Amino acid sequence: MSVDRYEHEHDEDEFRNKIATINEEGKRAWIYPKKPAGKFYNYRKTLSYFLLAFLFSAPFIKINGEQFLMFNVLERRFNIFGFPFWPQDFYLFVICMITGVIFVSLFTVAFGRIFCGWICPQTIFMEMVFRRIEYAIEGDRNAQIKLEKQAWDAEKIRKKGLKWLAFFLVSFLIANVFLAYISGSDKLIQMVEEGPAENLGTLIALLIFTGVFFFIYMWFREQVCIIACPYGRLQGALLDNKSIIVAYDHVRGEGENGRGRMVKNEDRKTAGKGDCIDCKLCVAVCPTGIDIRNGTQLECINCTACIDECNTVMDKVGLPKGLIRYASEDEITKKEKFVFTPRMKGYTAVLIILTTVFIGLLFLRNDVEATVLRLPGQLYEHKGDSISNVYTFKVINKTEKNFKNVNFKLENIKGTVKLVGKQSFAVARTGMAQGTLFIQINEALLEKDKTKIILGVYEGDKRIDTEKTSFLAPRTFN
Repeated sequence: MSVDRYEHEHDEDEFRNKIATINEEGKRAWIYPKKPAGKFYNYRKTLSYFLLAFLFSAPFIKINGEQFLMFNVLERRFNIFGFPFWPQDFYLFVICMITGVIFVSLFTVAFGRIFCGWICPQTIFMEMVFRRIEYAIEGDRNAQIKLEKQAWDAEKIRKKGLKWLAFFLVSFLIANVFLAYISGSDKLIQMVEEGPAENLGTLIALLIFTGVFFFIYMWFREQVCIIACPYGRLQGALLDNKSIIVAYDHVRGEGENGRGRMVKNEDRKTAGKGDCIDCKLCVAVCPTGIDIRNGTQLECINCTACIDECNTVMDKVGLPKGLIRYASEDEITKKEKFVFTPRMKGYTAVLIILTTVFIGLLFLRNDVEATVLRLPGQLYEHKGDSISNVYTFKVINKTEKNFKNVNFKLENIKGTVKLVGKQSFAVARTGMAQGTLFIQINEALLEKDKTKIILGVYEGDKRIDTEKTSFLAPRTFN
């Protein structure tokens, strides 16, 4: 075995004994990735800026007066693509989430951790916003390392202070956008116009979230992907030899005597060297600090920075591109092309079924949702020949239409429905009305102590919903 080969294998063993972000003393090893450039990076920039534009504009887009996307947890009100959803529609949300998990699982089985590198908000903000600010202020990899070792002189204080200020302002902007998703863009604009003195509690919450974002992108960084995110662990259970991932072609790169640096006028094939010239630029450009030549690793987010860097090097030294590329292990070792495996077909079938069910339930969803419940702790009451029960009601209008004359009628038994206050009420578009009502039924019509009754909810003479509830009466009758 050659010395180069032994040193390579020894270094590889050492690498596999620890992660790139931890040094020998068990302390944090800071990652200074080289600024990426290349075809895939340009594609990622285009996609990232589109997704960022969507993220920042979605809460301010209105469709028929409704916010395009809103997740108002406090008021339990959600808007998805302009359609309002309420807690009563939670089953749709669950099915939607399960469908999303299956979709991501299918993509992971087929294409590895591509979601992390191309779509994940954490990666997009880190690599396309905060990291680019860092490059603009502190310079590329070598300049950042030099600045870190430099004493705290005027230049370092100025650059670090400017970077921290920029990071804080961007974090504050992100926190405001998230507030627009949670409380609504109209409310956010109103709070801005009123000023912080009138909304001190909201301002404190904003500063807390700003601090969280600042901490993540200033210090925690790639540790989110390595430590906190469960998706990295999930991919270990989903990937197989047929999954398309960012892979190093070890068959071509290693050769008989391993990789080795370029030597002038040397025939690499005759020397038994692979196409990898061991420049380690694929490691320098990696945002999580891994060596892709050691195979698929949990920390790899499929960002393709190593592909662009390796292709640039291969082009410079006159070797074919694609030493690092999107490929499966079977394609590298067995020259097999991508195959739609039975496991992928299974995920696809489940995905189609869930999507069909979701669309079907979405179209079958009631425009009006009524809930009528007996008032807790209250028994029936005798009123002459009738028995009276008291109920609370809630009517949710999921449409863009205003209902002005809503009332209740008994459908399956004779009786009267009396609302506390007026005998009819209004429900605004995408709004809710609630109150109290009494139901009176002649004692002679009741055959048991608990009777199921059906209430029709009417807009004028048009029934818009029905609701079932129970009616209590004495156990014995005259």
